[in-house]
Amino acid sequence: CTRTGLVKPCRLLSPLPVVQISERPLVHQESLPKLPVPPLQQTCSRYLASLEPLISAEEMTHTRELMDEFLRPGGIGERLQKSLERRARKTENWVRKKHALHYNCTLSLQSKHSLDYRFAAKLIAGVLDFKSMIDSHTLPVEYLGGKPLCMDQYYQVLSSCRIPGPKRDTVVNYAVGKTPPTHITVVHNFQFFVLDVYNSDGSPLTVDQLYVQLEKIWNSSLQSNKEPVGILTSNHRNTWGKAYNNLIKDKTNKESVRAIQKSIFTVCLDAPKPRVSDEMYFNKVAAQMLHGGGSRWNSGNRWFDKTLQFIVGEDGSCGLTYEHAPAEGPPIVFLVDHVVDYMKRSEMVRTPMIPLAMPQKLRFNITPEIKKDIEKAKQNMNIMVNDLDVRVLNFTHYGRKFPRSYKMSPDAFIQMALQLAYYRMYQTCCPTYESASLRMFKLGRTEAIRSTTTESLQFTKAMDDPSKHVQKAALLEEAIKVHRKHTHMAIHGQGIERHMLGLRMIAIEDLTSLPDIFMDTSFAVASHFNLYTSQVGSKTDCVMCLGPMVPDGYGICYNPMDDHINFAVTAFNSCEETNATRLSQFLEDSLLDMKTLLEQVSKTQ
Repeated sequence: CTRTGLVKPCRLLSPLPVVQISERPLVHQESLPKLPVPPLQQTCSRYLASLEPLISAEEMTHTRELMDEFLRPGGIGERLQKSLERRARKTENWVRKKHALHYNCTLSLQSKHSLDYRFAAKLIAGVLDFKSMIDSHTLPVEYLGGKPLCMDQYYQVLSSCRIPGPKRDTVVNYAVGKTPPTHITVVHNFQFFVLDVYNSDGSPLTVDQLYVQLEKIWNSSLQSNKEPVGILTSNHRNTWGKAYNNLIKDKTNKESVRAIQKSIFTVCLDAPKPRVSDEMYFNKVAAQMLHGGGSRWNSGNRWFDKTLQFIVGEDGSCGLTYEHAPAEGPPIVFLVDHVVDYMKRSEMVRTPMIPLAMPQKLRFNITPEIKKDIEKAKQNMNIMVNDLDVRVLNFTHYGRKFPRSYKMSPDAFIQMALQLAYYRMYQTCCPTYESASLRMFKLGRTEAIRSTTTESLQFTKAMDDPSKHVQKAALLEEAIKVHRKHTHMAIHGQGIERHMLGLRMIAIEDLTSLPDIFMDTSFAVASHFNLYTSQVGSKTDCVMCLGPMVPDGYGICYNPMDDHINFAVTAFNSCEETNATRLSQFLEDSLLDMKTLLEQVSKTQ
């Protein structure tokens, strides 16, 4: 996971519920509409409105002048818009770009008390059960507001891997080849094993069989002095790209790497971490899922390019980390919910009495040059681990049912609490990114909701102003209404972020110099998202974690359950201005104060 804190957000659930209907997903796939290019005038006026709470009146005047020039009839703006519309007509999705950055997200589940091979075996069986729906195309189609959603990402998460390239990376899905993989990889004490998960008749291994195989792996990898080859994948992409070419020069190494890349998914059996207080436990588990805790612990017990890695710790910690290029959060969350449900069932399958072959251990020949690359990767990883602060807040006072009882969107309500927490900590607001799903459209990925608005700023200022006592609730209601409107526009392909990015990319390709509107200081200010946020709508009581987008920012992920909300807040220790613990405290206070506000108003009515 390069720049392990710089992690993409994972999922937004809109105010409308996502409904699953059992029918063949690919029937709808071809009939999905293409992502539209929003009208130029609409995006530009909404862009200017999004700047109002963030920049001075003087800067605003200057930016308006640049925008007038950009929108001049027959000018640059119109030319770029026409080029973008042409691109949209010719491609399935005009936003999709090649992968240049590398991001990982993580999800941690409620922990068990100690490692149980049966638990790990059931987890593997649950994922294979999910895979059977993928293979037979019987995965239920998701609908939002009566419209089918793009299911393509669900078909990209298994048997796929990111491959380093000289200029850019590629993501390869091995499931689409003539011989789809039938093995997973298991890593323990930095040693990788190929575990075949299907019997010769094509049936998946039973939980009992998987248990026996995991025990064999465990017992033949007890030495803890092996070179952590996997830590190479945590390096910056350029550095890893060079080390990768160096690594696969050797035939044995190349075959071992290919076996990991082609596997259906990876299971990491982690060594126990040092004991911490109950208060710190969930923070440490979330951090371990994100980066493994450093080279002394489990950061080498990973292959960060693998799309899916399930982590089961000897100390009972459990979760997953996923590479973000092939998919957003929804398939991952659906998969986790499915596996958790599967693990609750009792097993009815009789285990065949056929003895199974010993899982194959993958060998690596470590040359002095590779050893040097590993040492450098260890140093870089340890710097990142020490720099990333992770705080888990289990807010237990209420959950999504409370704002709903006031006919308010829980997501918008939480976003306003984040705005209030930040304002109270810094006495100013900041650019805020919330991830929205574009899956109403073919091959749709994400759009940004810009949560900081003139209305949200008016609310946050009023909250601690005694003279505004009467207006507070009305200002909160108005800010939530505006946020819902922005959410609706974003998920319907009318957002600002991707359109502005598209215009800028076309300008880079077609023009000799960038238009002034993209060179404007305000453009850089508006894109410097100090709050990088995402809602994870999961049935499972879990915590998803993502890192800050900018060095002086925060990454905030939240999972609203009926009666509580799980938050994970991350920040960099190297930045003196940010403090994840303090922001978490302000967030808790803000959520409580907003509840009190609404209750007081309802009493007086």
